Amino acid sequence: MNELMPILEKGDEIRIISSARKISRSELNPALVFFRKQGFNPTLGKNIFKEEHQFAGSDQERLEDLQNAINDPHLKVIWMARGGYGTHRVIKELDISPLLKKPKWIIGYSDVSVLHCLLNANNIRSLHATMPVNFKDQGPDSFIKALEVLKGNYPEYKIKAHPLNKNGKAKGKLYGGNLSILYSLNGSEILPIMKDAILFFEDLDEYLYHIDRIMQNFSLSGILNEIKGLIIGGLSDMNDNLVPYGKTAEEIVFEHVNSLEIPVCFGFPAGHQKENFPLLLGEEILLNVDNDHTIITY
Repeated sequence: MNELMPILEKGDEIRIISSARKISRSELNPALVFFRKQGFNPTLGKNIFKEEHQFAGSDQERLEDLQNAINDPHLKVIWMARGGYGTHRVIKELDISPLLKKPKWIIGYSDVSVLHCLLNANNIRSLHATMPVNFKDQGPDSFIKALEVLKGNYPEYKIKAHPLNKNGKAKGKLYGGNLSILYSLNGSEILPIMKDAILFFEDLDEYLYHIDRIMQNFSLSGILNEIKGLIIGGLSDMNDNLVPYGKTAEEIVFEHVNSLEIPVCFGFPAGHQKENFPLLLGEEILLNVDNDHTIITY
């Protein structure tokens, strides 16, 4: 593993940019106020309020903000403003070599999973956590938990057992993010090698049959047979056709993993939902699933 991640301290700058969908100042303001009250200095990428159709500016403008933040030697934290779609469009031109020498935190979820995968595939940790656009919905608690990780206080999680869980213990590096993003990157060098890893995923607003399609892909490509454990976050606001699929998203996933001899945790509080607990990706974890609880330890 590369050198240790930086420790966030009072007065440090937090750079906020968008590599995907456009965002307004009014959407950002609650998080900016919160960061200042916590003693930090939130700053904005120069192009963050640009607009090009649904995107936060052109591909080149979004890439410029992200690259400038990566290149800044004094910056410890890049907090992505929101997800949506668009990070795929800039990833090929992005130079992450400065992070190999001096890593910094890149934080977010949803479409930001493209960056998580790229970083983790290059042995750089990242933080799957809430974003400024979500402050009103997910509240300060999710941000406080994320800030604790940035300060070097890695969490231990203990959550109640889910009826579909599969008991067991496993140790491995935690990779993952948004399920549809992982699917879109499968077969590319951007997706981390999943052998002996523990996989996490969550998703929003997908059709149920598409969840099955993704899981079929993970099975056919060998991912499900390579991983040592699985953590499923929120599978929120799923869609169905006029002719019902007949299973929930969780039941579809269970159908594909039930025969595997690995621990499986359903219902972890992360993703597109009220509770969005931070997960440090690219770091080794212990996953312990029993009849009463799931415990995750770094």
